[in-house]
Amino acid sequence: MTRELVIVESPAKARTISRILGAGYSVKASLGHVRDLPQKSLGISIENNFTPTYVVIPGRRKTVSELKKLASNAKAVYLATDPDREGEAIAWHLIEATRLDKGKATVHRLAFHEITKEAVTEAFHNPRTIDIRLVDAQQARRLLDRLVGYKLSPLLWRKVQRGLSAGRVQSAAVRLVVDREREISNFVVLEYWTIEAELTKKSSAKQEKFRATLAGLANGSKLQIASEKEARALEDELRRCIYSVNSVMRSDVPRQPSPPFITSTLQQEAARKLRFSPKRTMMIAQQLYEGISIGAEGPVGLITYMRTDSTHVASSAIAETRQFISSKYGKEYLPPHARVFRKKGRFAQEAHEAIRPTNIHREPDQIKSYLTPEQLKLYELIWKRMVASQMAPAVFDTINVDVHATQPQSQTIYLFKATSAICKFPGFMVLYIEGKDENEDGQFPVTPIPMLAPGDDLELLNLFSEQHFTQPPPRYTEATLIKALEQKGIGRPSTYATIISTIQERGYVHKEKGRFIPEEIGMIVNDLLTEHFPQIVDLHFTAEMEKELDEIAQGDKNWITVLRDFYTPFDATLQSASQSIAKRDLTKLSDKFCPLCNRPMVIKVGRFGKFLACSGYPDCKKTMPLIARIGVRCPQCYEGELVERIDKKKRRFYGCDRYPNCDFTSSRKPIPQPCPQCGKLLVESREGWAVCMACKHKVKIDEVEKVEAVA
Repeated sequence: MTRELVIVESPAKARTISRILGAGYSVKASLGHVRDLPQKSLGISIENNFTPTYVVIPGRRKTVSELKKLASNAKAVYLATDPDREGEAIAWHLIEATRLDKGKATVHRLAFHEITKEAVTEAFHNPRTIDIRLVDAQQARRLLDRLVGYKLSPLLWRKVQRGLSAGRVQSAAVRLVVDREREISNFVVLEYWTIEAELTKKSSAKQEKFRATLAGLANGSKLQIASEKEARALEDELRRCIYSVNSVMRSDVPRQPSPPFITSTLQQEAARKLRFSPKRTMMIAQQLYEGISIGAEGPVGLITYMRTDSTHVASSAIAETRQFISSKYGKEYLPPHARVFRKKGRFAQEAHEAIRPTNIHREPDQIKSYLTPEQLKLYELIWKRMVASQMAPAVFDTINVDVHATQPQSQTIYLFKATSAICKFPGFMVLYIEGKDENEDGQFPVTPIPMLAPGDDLELLNLFSEQHFTQPPPRYTEATLIKALEQKGIGRPSTYATIISTIQERGYVHKEKGRFIPEEIGMIVNDLLTEHFPQIVDLHFTAEMEKELDEIAQGDKNWITVLRDFYTPFDATLQSASQSIAKRDLTKLSDKFCPLCNRPMVIKVGRFGKFLACSGYPDCKKTMPLIARIGVRCPQCYEGELVERIDKKKRRFYGCDRYPNCDFTSSRKPIPQPCPQCGKLLVESREGWAVCMACKHKVKIDEVEKVEAVA
């Protein structure tokens, strides 16, 4: 008999665990899943209680053979795949594919949430068997997605366009983007005005000014100022008023830190602060979890498992963090009691932990030489968030002043409000402040307010009226779309990144300036599914299905029953829709003519976006790319013009129309105005900004446009 065999998913994880276990163990990687449903057939016997037919993935046949041979000579086999449903399913498939349960070796399942010596040793001391409930839940998800994809996609091919696909979760995500776009299109912009009063205390020796905003009438009635005429009339009224302080409320307001990261919040914060896509975030987090070589230490798992929806943290990790805070920042930054965060959602697994460093004393600066820049940025984000979560709250000295403006003749009393907050103690904010989305107000006002008391008489110095317009809801960014998916119960931690990348790869949405915009084909498919398959895109139904999968994992529901309850009405709707849906013609006439036969060219949509085709097809099969010109000369050859293109992964980029004679490309959209510093090409950077490709000078786009307009 040979050494004991440990099977994990990846080579990096195998190296880290091998170092921890040492001699006596052979640690091998399965390279992920080894079995799946067949690619070219449904692979599900619907009549036989949805029995699946699994096949060994072609690229894993050699791996399965090697593992089978190693297992036949091992005393014991330990399946140490990831501690979630997918990891449990991989372990079960390994048993089935290699027939481990038929061999002489004893088979054990190990589960640990961090790859450290302590966690791995603890797992070996407490092995378990495969949790078939988790396998059933993962299998039900896979079969549901296969049924929807393999049954619905061919219908879209016949009725709309070949190459389209529909998915149970991706369709709900596309609906969010489409619905938001229509909210924006249908939004009615309304004008409104605000009025601020600049005031000072009459008895003050020095004129200490402060501003207060008109909030309404003192009796609680609101004021709607809809035009400049109304604002000016109200200004005249307010200039005749007598001003005095009605109330002053002063208090210390604590601001608590955010909890440690879960999958969704890590993806959101990495998108806000690091501009990482969810897919990129999870790829780097996987590397940090599986192990990075840290000098003489060798491969070390730097963070806990990165697919989790629980904010729970082990008591030992909390104690270690509190000790670090006390020694590094001082006792005033340590709250008297450890902060405990409640689980995030109804089905959050408390056996799982939040995403945190495996050793809080491993500070980012100490290990930065061993990490890539991306790994360092993400590790630093996780490390700071964990440390800050156990630090003392920040304390703000807040002042809320109500000012009454009394009109002597009518005795109408107007209410003005002034608010200020000054940070008395920074607390956790010395280390970390959570990023905010554009529609969130996360900052305290900092306008200084002089010492005031109720009854103080005030002098009006000036009035300031400002015109505003109501704004439509913002388009989704990666961060806000993940937040919406989480809030609505669509998908789970392991699926967010896949959802975001899939809806782009399928060509249903694209990103522009960091925001998702639906493509025309995405809106057409969404409308068709909404009309004929409301369950598939219904957000409540999708969330309920996720709950049912959770209930399967907890042993409260049978996976076959869940599949049958879904499939029976779905199949009936599918049969009806096949007859009732009319063929959609997406062809549009262009202003171009075929260079071969001079007939009009039409715009068609293919796998890689729109293209031009001769209207005389099949007699003439001429096709041409549909070029979207952006009005910018190529900065490399100075002869061609930059045009918008789409690569095989459905990503937009910009290149010279003289390709292949000129190979200039840019992933960022060029703007017509040259760099004001060196005259070279400017490309869009973050929202509202451009950066020069030559000198890296950064400038606001609207400022460049103003200079160009004046010139």
